[in-house]
Amino acid sequence: MEENLKFVAVGHVDHGKSTLIGRLLYDTNSLPPDKMEEVRQHSDMEDGVPEFAFVMDHLEEERRNRVTIDTAQIFFKTAKRDYTIIDAPGHKQFLKNMITGSTLAEAALLLVDAEEGLREQTHRHSYILSLLGVKQLIVVINKMDLVGYSQERFDEVALAIKTRLAEFDLEPMVIIPISARLGDNVAGKSGKLSWYDGPTLLEGLDMLEPAPSLDAKALRYPLQDIYDIDNEKVLVGRVASGTLKSGQDVIFHPSGKSATIGSIKILGGTLDAAVAGRSIGVVLKDGNGAMKALKRGEVACDVDSSPNVTNTLVAIVFWMSGEPLKKGDTLDFKCATQQVRCKVKKITDRLNSSSLELIAGDADELRETEVAHLTLKLDGYVCTDPFEIVEETGRFVLMRDNDTVAGGVLH
Repeated sequence: MEENLKFVAVGHVDHGKSTLIGRLLYDTNSLPPDKMEEVRQHSDMEDGVPEFAFVMDHLEEERRNRVTIDTAQIFFKTAKRDYTIIDAPGHKQFLKNMITGSTLAEAALLLVDAEEGLREQTHRHSYILSLLGVKQLIVVINKMDLVGYSQERFDEVALAIKTRLAEFDLEPMVIIPISARLGDNVAGKSGKLSWYDGPTLLEGLDMLEPAPSLDAKALRYPLQDIYDIDNEKVLVGRVASGTLKSGQDVIFHPSGKSATIGSIKILGGTLDAAVAGRSIGVVLKDGNGAMKALKRGEVACDVDSSPNVTNTLVAIVFWMSGEPLKKGDTLDFKCATQQVRCKVKKITDRLNSSSLELIAGDADELRETEVAHLTLKLDGYVCTDPFEIVEETGRFVLMRDNDTVAGGVLH
């Protein structure tokens, strides 16, 4: 079986995401029998169909009690691989999970209601997927039973979503007509949709490709902390990209201090090398006093692959707070383990994230769900990369009073 693949499921409210996730768990036997029986007992069985949205209600209860299911992830498997659904109810949670999460989704599943068609959150979620560089996208047109399984209606909605996605430079791998509630084209082919000759949803998911390995990218090792262990200074953190090796020469940014990796420590032993995603401790061969300058937020990098080190940034930012951002406001900028105060110097190209309508070329404020280019002046220097090169040092959040109010990417 292949490794786990993560995808994010998004869709406008009431377009059937909870029902679809419940159906996926049911059709892949990913719920224990007693849980499924409980769902049946609490469902309206008049037509013999369980209320699959109740599965999500049940999981929400488990989440509140911290039992079994993680707060933002749901698990199921096919014969090919394990899957993790990154589930976020709305654009705020979606963006926070995708930007602040330790890993980015490798693909996305976008739901559209066959009867209602494209709605506000359909447009906004499409924009956010584009902003976050999600390239693999499956579209499902749900509730086909409500439109009499009409091929004409499917073609109409499919054309609308393809046209909209093209405006965001996105192209779906496949567009699948389904009824999540009744199971049509989810795990098996539906005779009611005989005019459709493409894959079922599970077959479409199995067509997705795992994200390329981050091991071959430039080394970025953000420091989380420095511990004193057995009279040694141990730098702890998680390798964001690349490979860190014992004996390797590195340079720490933004301080610019050079050092050589002495040993790589893990619980109960040592490693010769650590790849992207590995949490480790590092002891330096400190011949040049580098340790005295190092602190949380420094990033160990390849000596021949330097990041951008600056105290002024221009970035695309999605504003998530009900309190507008004003030019001149001071916020906290947080990227990987780096956190510094920053001041908003400019707000340009202010857009409606649903319609892409230009609200103002040069603006004095940014309101909830709007997008703009912000020029940020930071109180100190930071180490960043273009998002498409290294995701972890190319995405960031802005915080106000410890509340995440915006997410952004650097290009």
